[in-house]
Amino acid sequence: MTDIPDPDSVGPVDVAVVLFEGNSFNGDVAPAIAELQQNGTVRIIDLAFLTKDGEGSATFIEVEDAAVADAFAELTESQLDLLSDEDLMGMAEGLEPNSSALVVVWENTWASRLASAIRGSGGEVVSYVRIPREVVTTAIEALQEA
Repeated sequence: MTDIPDPDSVGPVDVAVVLFEGNSFNGDVAPAIAELQQNGTVRIIDLAFLTKDGEGSATFIEVEDAAVADAFAELTESQLDLLSDEDLMGMAEGLEPNSSALVVVWENTWASRLASAIRGSGGEVVSYVRIPREVVTTAIEALQEA
């Protein structure tokens, strides 16, 4: 049974859709996600795989499905199932033919104490922006050249 967290203790929650060319995963992602969860950086809330074949037929597999659950066994305990079947099918239908995607919803457990303190102090995060990797890479390269 899934442990249901106290909503006031939950840190920021993010969702990522990671596109892959082709319709297979090489297995490197599962251990990396498991490591993040095991060391307390994140808590996986929902996870699914999307595929679209060459004829344009879209499907999805959620982590609780038998074939997927084996590879992601450590991650299934904290499933809250935030993504509906309709959400997942809509994303799968948006894929290019012969492609796939991994959809991961995670709680940033590293920030849960800060988030709780902000809420407890009457604060509210009004903007959160992720700086694109290309911008960070360009800035680092500029520093290296200086």
